[in-house]
Amino acid sequence: MDIIFRKLQGAGNDFIVMKYEDFPDEELFSKLATEVCHRHFGIGADGLMIVKGSEKADFFMYYYNSDGSRAHMCGNGIRCFAKYVYDAGMIKEKFFRIETLAGIKEVEMGDENNREQLVRVNMDKMIFEPKDIPVICDQNKCINQQLIVDGETLNYSTVLMGVPHTVIFLDELKEEHIKKIGPVIEKHNQFPDNTNVNFAKIINRSKIEVKTWERGAGYTLACGTGVTSVCGVAYELGYVNNSVEVITDGGRLTINIEENKDIYMEGSAKVICEGIYYSNLAK
Repeated sequence: MDIIFRKLQGAGNDFIVMKYEDFPDEELFSKLATEVCHRHFGIGADGLMIVKGSEKADFFMYYYNSDGSRAHMCGNGIRCFAKYVYDAGMIKEKFFRIETLAGIKEVEMGDENNREQLVRVNMDKMIFEPKDIPVICDQNKCINQQLIVDGETLNYSTVLMGVPHTVIFLDELKEEHIKKIGPVIEKHNQFPDNTNVNFAKIINRSKIEVKTWERGAGYTLACGTGVTSVCGVAYELGYVNNSVEVITDGGRLTINIEENKDIYMEGSAKVICEGIYYSNLAK
């Protein structure tokens, strides 16, 4: 079966996007994700998104990590998803709504230059209740708790931003260190459904550097929900102002926290390529 695809990236997080009608077999979406995301035997990406119509919003977004696991939401992914449907003429308005497993997200298309376009997303509010994240914690909020990993004591905070995110503030961000302890924390028994792990360095009250070990994808150049979680936790702890520029390996994102605690993420989405994927999965 031949499937038309487009590949996009947001802050270095890359995704394959396809239409549901081109591969309408949900039972095989997970296997399709592992195949197309493979960087040697497939197209190569951090995740697969599939576009479908929605009765509750303008579109429904399926999201699968590169290991085939399904996720409720992806921040960088939803910007790329929005650009895909907008470029394809599937919607004309610059403001529209996308249904995800983490709820309906509102997006707004901004300026475009050379196939790269700014997209602003209302990421909604962070959820702190441990049972909803989930995380094993005897406090009302799992903020500034301690975790011992490989003999190292770390202060961590865990929230739900569509998917579980653990935030750890460090004085220095070393990739080798992150790749060593990231996978250990991801699958730590403190987190029943595993967790994304974000390592952050506060530069000043309006700027943060973030590196992410992503659940189901490993070390990635950026993570939109992760960046949002870092800024939300930093704001909760009084480390930053309500508007923050975030530096990731793949680019920069802007996070704004409103008075009602809604968090807005703004960053670019860029088309990389498009083509046909030759699949043997179709029944």
